Amino acid sequence: MNKKLLLASLLAVLLFSSCSRKSYVYLQDMKGGTGYPYESNYEAVVHRDDRLSITVSSKNPELAIPFNIYGGTFRVGEDGNVSASSTTHVNEKGYRVDVEGNIDFPILGKLHVEGLKVSEVVNLIKRKIIEGSYMNDPIVAVEFLNFKYTVLGAVGHNGTFSVDGDRITLLEAIANAGDLTAKARTDRVTVIREMNGERRMYINDITSKDVFDSPAFYLQQNDIVYVEPKYKKKDNEDRGWQIGTTLLSAITAVCSILWAIK
Repeated sequence: MNKKLLLASLLAVLLFSSCSRKSYVYLQDMKGGTGYPYESNYEAVVHRDDRLSITVSSKNPELAIPFNIYGGTFRVGEDGNVSASSTTHVNEKGYRVDVEGNIDFPILGKLHVEGLKVSEVVNLIKRKIIEGSYMNDPIVAVEFLNFKYTVLGAVGHNGTFSVDGDRITLLEAIANAGDLTAKARTDRVTVIREMNGERRMYINDITSKDVFDSPAFYLQQNDIVYVEPKYKKKDNEDRGWQIGTTLLSAITAVCSILWAIK
């Protein structure tokens, strides 16, 4: 191969690799073998415009039918009886939380659920059913039908994402959006959240283990994750550093090649 062509190819490879390399490491202050506490009982909070799937069942399935107005199915056992374990009531449409934070639930009427955790909604419905003497052993299940969040800024691809369930972390959200780009500011990953009629911002540094303690480490419904890109001044500083590194690497490579082909 022509020596000049070989040198040009090596310089091009060095330039490309230097300019495209990411200069950050996630959770770089974590130590191996060290335990870090986490919130194992985390639950999402209900917000306005959420759509909830709520099902009610009982050992006596006939008593639960009025609380499942969108229809349900049940299976009759070989002995001709219906057991609690074989009863399934399915609310296909779900209950939308209105602008006042309420849902209109069968028999029980309006229930204020905004700001409650899933388990608190379950307990609220159970208590109302028992207090109304409708049944003594209600089994209530609540799930989100439209849990979603949005990721914007210096990530692989921006967009709104849906969650199967109601539990997703900030790091998982970034991964789903194609990871951070080389221009991302890892110390300025902001989560914008609507709470009690106002918007709050939580700024996170994902290179630090402190992100685990952030109120926004677990995302809530309709959260907006914004990854701030580096400013122009910072870009120029990084570009200067990259050019310097590239030149040094290139000189080293050229010297090595010249020494090898003598």
